[in-house]
Amino acid sequence: MSDRVAAGTWAFAAAATRGDVEVVGAVPAHLRAALELVSSTGAEVQETDRGFRVDTGGRRPRSVDVATLPYPGFPTDLQPFALTCNAVADGSALLTENLFEARFRTVQELNRLGAETRIDGHHVMVHGVERLSGAPVEASDIRAGAALVIAGLVADGVTTVSGAQHIDRGYAGFEQALRGLGADVTREPDDEPFL
Repeated sequence: MSDRVAAGTWAFAAAATRGDVEVVGAVPAHLRAALELVSSTGAEVQETDRGFRVDTGGRRPRSVDVATLPYPGFPTDLQPFALTCNAVADGSALLTENLFEARFRTVQELNRLGAETRIDGHHVMVHGVERLSGAPVEASDIRAGAALVIAGLVADGVTTVSGAQHIDRGYAGFEQALRGLGADVTREPDDEPFL
């Protein structure tokens, strides 16, 4: 996975969780479209000497329409994170996937957490809810898994994400980094074998 996608993941995680995160080692110029979108949620995004910082001031994100496009447009690999952020945002948004078909596997799992989404072709309509509710969900790939963990952080109760080995393929030490930011995340054995 590219450093650009990893850095964008943390930007959306900060926005969705109403957090304040500095992403060290990121190149903001490589993430213009994504950081502009994060800024549109109401978060303050500023370049730092070490990368960039996303500070939400503890405010709920505003919903933002998203359309994936080839670089330098909004990357399809960050689409699950924009979807998760919009799931808890104030308002409704339309997410359009222009690059790949059947890229909405995260939607069904977010709905298990209480998200209000509806798929129509290559569009997803998302009506943001104040809070999600903990539930068991399944990671279908690297980014979907990481997005579901972030959704679990803003859900009431316990969220269990199975298929965590997918996340490991793209985010080494993901749960440790989250714990370092104050998240209550625990790694448990997964019954599913890694294939």
